[in-house]
Amino acid sequence: MALNPENLYGDRLFSSLERGTPAAGMLLLAAPGMASPEFARSVIFLVEHDEHGTLGVDLTQRSQTPVHNVLEPWAPLMSKPPVLYIGGPLNQNQPICVGVVRGGAELPEGTDDVTGAPFMERIAHRFALINLGIEPELVKGSLDGARIFAGYAGWEPGQLDEEIDRGDWYVAPALPSDVLAPAAADIWGDCLRRQPWPLPLYGTYPVDVRDN
Repeated sequence: MALNPENLYGDRLFSSLERGTPAAGMLLLAAPGMASPEFARSVIFLVEHDEHGTLGVDLTQRSQTPVHNVLEPWAPLMSKPPVLYIGGPLNQNQPICVGVVRGGAELPEGTDDVTGAPFMERIAHRFALINLGIEPELVKGSLDGARIFAGYAGWEPGQLDEEIDRGDWYVAPALPSDVLAPAAADIWGDCLRRQPWPLPLYGTYPVDVRDN
């Protein structure tokens, strides 16, 4: 019989756990045995979640393109590795910059002269969207680090709730170290290992169970 993620994972542990409420600034952790291969072992940082739908960026998918090659002025503000991350399958020509605000710092006031958008817009807690249309020096002093994502993952209204109910995702709080994780970090495994029991048991679950 062909291996099927549903058969491999059985009753889908995530569907039986207490469900968190998705919100901007939270994480979506892909269930072990995720049926969609493009989201296997993915960790989605939610940028927006409201009645209009959900938008997030994948923290686990790096490209080989240095930020210096595409947005040179912003490269010094990026955390290592200073490369573009692949935020998701949608609109990959649209860069999204997520920053971690320095402890105790206020968001800089001011708006882009062209678009009228603020320099930075708080997502939640210490996380903020950074306006890439401004001069980096305007926000440099407010940041501990940042990432630029090409594209995003999106859900229509109600779609994400259905996937969470089905057991595809576990909702968890995000830490600054998740967004700014170094290249060698296993973000998915690290996030699972700090969740309530028994989720830490699945921290080493492979993309393909045949690799075990």
